[in-house]
Amino acid sequence: MPRTDRLFDLIGILRDGRLHRAEDLAQRLGVSLRTVYRDMDTLIASGVPVMGERGLGYRATAAITLPPLNLTLTELEALHLGIAVVGEGADPELQAAARALSAKIDAVLPEDRKGPPTGWGLAVYPFKDAARGFQHMPLIRSAIRARQKLRLVTAGADGTRTERVVRPLRLDYWGRLWTVTVWCELRADFRELRTDRIEAATALPQLFVDEPGKMLADLAARTEAAQGD
Repeated sequence: MPRTDRLFDLIGILRDGRLHRAEDLAQRLGVSLRTVYRDMDTLIASGVPVMGERGLGYRATAAITLPPLNLTLTELEALHLGIAVVGEGADPELQAAARALSAKIDAVLPEDRKGPPTGWGLAVYPFKDAARGFQHMPLIRSAIRARQKLRLVTAGADGTRTERVVRPLRLDYWGRLWTVTVWCELRADFRELRTDRIEAATALPQLFVDEPGKMLADLAARTEAAQGD
């Protein structure tokens, strides 16, 4: 499994808010304990809101707030995108300003992670290319509000491309990584797709209505039942 995908799987596991031992994570992912430690260090360095340490376990923390501001997902998206775009630009002075702003934001983040600041909005490997997904965010958000189906072309870790028609249900932000939860008509099941893996997105004329088994409430019930096993 590519490291980027494994890190994404780790995020998915930690999102339940529970404490997870590194040994259990290693067994679940089929990797060594040392690999889990390295991956957790990378997630924390990338700004993913996770706390914990070796020998005790890891869990996700509360959403990020910037005193005295409480940011909405849309505001957080705008801030992230702006810093990321300017930081990758050709103007050295603006690049320096973006990094300075990033450092100032780091300075007021909650003290719930280990290690020195690494520059919020200027993500470290492996999520440095996540900004590619921003081009599709307005369309996805609009389709969620309008309950409009989308045709998506997504790329897998191995480069394979999949075309699918989906019902977009929710956008989520997780440590610089954006995902969209959908009901996928191709797989007849829920999927959580990384926006940076979306190569093309087209709004379709069809609207959708709530149907049993295809709603966020159904996904939440399934997740709760799985956690109770």
